[in-house]
Amino acid sequence: MAEEADGIRLEQRHGKARVRVARVWRNDHNGSHHFVEWNVSISLLSHSLSSYHRDDNSAIVATDTMKNTVYVKAKECGDRLSVEEFAILIGKHFSSFYPQVYTAIVNIIEKPWERVSIDGKPHLHGFKLGTEKHTVEATVLKSGALNLTSGIVGLALLKTTQSGFEKFVRDKYTILPDTQERMLATEVNASWRYSYESVMSIPTKELYFTKKFMDVKKVLMETFFGPPETGVYSPSVQRTLYLMGSAVLRRFADVSSIHLKMPNIHFLPVNLSTKENPSMVKFKDDVYLPTDEPHGSIEATVSRITSKL
Repeated sequence: MAEEADGIRLEQRHGKARVRVARVWRNDHNGSHHFVEWNVSISLLSHSLSSYHRDDNSAIVATDTMKNTVYVKAKECGDRLSVEEFAILIGKHFSSFYPQVYTAIVNIIEKPWERVSIDGKPHLHGFKLGTEKHTVEATVLKSGALNLTSGIVGLALLKTTQSGFEKFVRDKYTILPDTQERMLATEVNASWRYSYESVMSIPTKELYFTKKFMDVKKVLMETFFGPPETGVYSPSVQRTLYLMGSAVLRRFADVSSIHLKMPNIHFLPVNLSTKENPSMVKFKDDVYLPTDEPHGSIEATVSRITSKL
């Protein structure tokens, strides 16, 4: 929301970035511990023209206060909650507690700490760091209106066959041959928007969004790889991306759209030769040169079409 003074329009926000917090919940009944690590960033949209236009900071919420609030709210969460619920909790606090704040935008990255198993048995208090990260953005308005997006960053996937690329545009700059047999590797970054439009409308089921995150990741992987015995053929990264996004929308009614970014990370077949010996070593697609620069860049958003009657 823009504010005006002396013929000048101001649009502003301020906040605190990269507030790192870890939380342990201890179950006194069975002795098990639960652990999360979050990196929290907060942006506040507020009526604070005076701090820019005059020497008046009376409307400014100090960013140090924002940092401290994250720790206090984490402490107040006596029961386990999802990172989505924590983001909404923080956003609701700032947008409702301060009269001048009309919108709070909360971004959180959850590190993938996973419970370890020793001799096939889950450890009560032991964790290891995984790979892909869980992300959340919650925008909470003073009215209680909500925009909630979850995501996954760094989901590295690879299959050694069942991939090709052919019949693409050819011109004088094209040297890439058609193929029906290549390796397919990518690092999926996905973000999906939930259809909940208010803080009051979100599900109250315990750890609902944590389970939904795991379920979305499972659907993305199952669609990418196909059945374990046969796999599924990918004619292009574009087609595979579309199938992955469409599968998520079909499976989860409360997801309204999903954005997928899937770089085509290349593994180039190695063959050694010289002018004197053009077939010195023929590897037959079993030895590759891994390379991530340059790589293909493919991204798209798959959304539901809502009819307007």
